[in-house]
Amino acid sequence: MKITVVGAGAVGATCADNIIRRELAEELVLVDIKEGFAEGKALDMTQTASLLGFNTRVTGVTNDYSKTAGSSVAVITSGIPRKPGMTREELIGTNARIVEEVSKNILKYSPDVIIVVISNPMDTMTYLTLKATGLPKNRVIGMGGILDSARFKCYLQQALNCSQHDLQATVIGGHGDTTMIPLTRLASLNGTPVSNLLSAEQLKQISADTMVGGATLTKLLGTSAWYAPGAAGAALVESIVRNQKKVFPCCVYLDGEYNQKDICMGVPVVIGSNGWEKILDFKLNTEEQEAFNKSAEAVRNMNSVLDTLVQA
Repeated sequence: MKITVVGAGAVGATCADNIIRRELAEELVLVDIKEGFAEGKALDMTQTASLLGFNTRVTGVTNDYSKTAGSSVAVITSGIPRKPGMTREELIGTNARIVEEVSKNILKYSPDVIIVVISNPMDTMTYLTLKATGLPKNRVIGMGGILDSARFKCYLQQALNCSQHDLQATVIGGHGDTTMIPLTRLASLNGTPVSNLLSAEQLKQISADTMVGGATLTKLLGTSAWYAPGAAGAALVESIVRNQKKVFPCCVYLDGEYNQKDICMGVPVVIGSNGWEKILDFKLNTEEQEAFNKSAEAVRNMNSVLDTLVQA
């Protein structure tokens, strides 16, 4: 099996590193537009094989998509990262053209590929990839909800002083600072609702911290985060490659589910060898559904920018 990761920057390289450490494929191809960059990262990773015990062959190429031929999964991390004070919406103009070109190049050489989108703004980039490639909807998946849920669990763990592995916590909606929806009502610690363990004020703060989790790191680091996004992308790839049937909140195309149509947003889905295989209905209450509808409106506003780019 071959896996391609497009974008050899911090997120792409971290995702690739996680993939080869888990030996999810016989070959991983790392692609970047910068001359020699992917080749250097690939060589560096290859030199860790005897130290880490993996056998995956890592190849780096500069914009040569013919080397990605026959990939089962391709991860798109391409685009400029967020800078301090920059919103995901502000990234659309630059990243849309990059992601569209990348996705078409991938499909040219790997017609049966499943595409995982990490590039921001992720909901809009996932929608663009689906429309640009014409792939079946189950074969285009945005990663964002997995990352947001991991951050949700991190803040819950800090408040509860527990193991993150004992937490069940999900974030749905758009992958944005004002559009994501941490489902505090459904969060639990080994079956016990966290609302039994934390006050309403604590849960409100945890939800707020989760929503600005990415912006918080961007402010601290001066650029977008990479360890958690890279790990989240690799976890999604693993469930596909190993047909694990894990339930992840992912950005997928909705056609009536959660009362939304013709939009890609984060909802709980089963991930297996065919991509996303089933959308689970979490039976949102009135308040949660209203928040989801509001999030969908914001995502549609971002998607509308794509029409402007086409006209330009």
